[in-house]
Amino acid sequence: MIKPENNPDFLNSFLDYTTTILNKSPNTVKEYNYDIYMFLRFLKIRFHMTDEQDFQKIPVQDFTIEALKKVKLDDIHAFLAYLTNNYHSKASTRARKVSSLRVFFNYLTQKAELLQINPAQNLETPKLDKRLPKYLSLEDSKKLLNVTANPDNRNEKRDFAIITLFLNCGMRLSELVGINIPDINFSDCKMTVIGKGNKERTIYLNKACIKAINEYLEVRPKENIKPTKNSKNALFLSERLERISNRTVQYIVDRELRLAGLDTKKYSVHKLRHTAATLMYQYGNVDIRALQELLGHKNISTTEIYTHVNNDQVRDAVERNPLADE
Repeated sequence: MIKPENNPDFLNSFLDYTTTILNKSPNTVKEYNYDIYMFLRFLKIRFHMTDEQDFQKIPVQDFTIEALKKVKLDDIHAFLAYLTNNYHSKASTRARKVSSLRVFFNYLTQKAELLQINPAQNLETPKLDKRLPKYLSLEDSKKLLNVTANPDNRNEKRDFAIITLFLNCGMRLSELVGINIPDINFSDCKMTVIGKGNKERTIYLNKACIKAINEYLEVRPKENIKPTKNSKNALFLSERLERISNRTVQYIVDRELRLAGLDTKKYSVHKLRHTAATLMYQYGNVDIRALQELLGHKNISTTEIYTHVNNDQVRDAVERNPLADE
């Protein structure tokens, strides 16, 4: 949770800008606050502005624009090195910090005009290792669905609908939690979700999804629903009769993965998104652009990680070589 009273005024102004003008999601704004706050703490050490030995206790609300004017590109590089050496931060983590600092300093120079020189202007993004996404096989996906369809689970219909939507639609956790019943168009078999950056997009629902949702709606509580979190319209409710939380969904997926005999250290909610995308590409002959639209990716390069092929496909390609029998 962001505590504005702990921030310098220029940081709070930046957060207001990202919320109202850039229309960033609350999670993104929270990440910006965390990243910049950490950077300012580092600067207080580097510029000898504090005697506090515990990094987590260094206050930053007294950090001034005058002090920020001293920042150079070397200082940002030193911050990234500090993250690597002291926190063993991955390249992806440092890349996020770089992105936050770029937006932050662009605001201070171009929008707020509090700085004349942008120290992050030539800041490069750390090179990321390209890794193939982990995903469930078709067989394991069916096993997960079969295990979730368990009459002994009092929330069977809800949990089965959740797993079904993840495996068929490839939606993000926040998107699933945010689904409202009025967002679903049952006649056209589609629904609207709010993705990254508060961007709205349409997700089409196949027969399995429509069936799972309808069966859950038959048993979904209709009375005594709490007014918090717009829970009255929420598709998925917790046992406390309010919109289900991210953590509860993660717990459900983790539990069902374990019951299916699948490694929960290897698979997670996000891996179900990878699974949906991979299965659609491998078995559905889905165009990469259509997959990009479905997943809500801004750049096609993000979607291209799903164009990987498995070992059986590679073996088959070799066997199909016209010289194979020579």
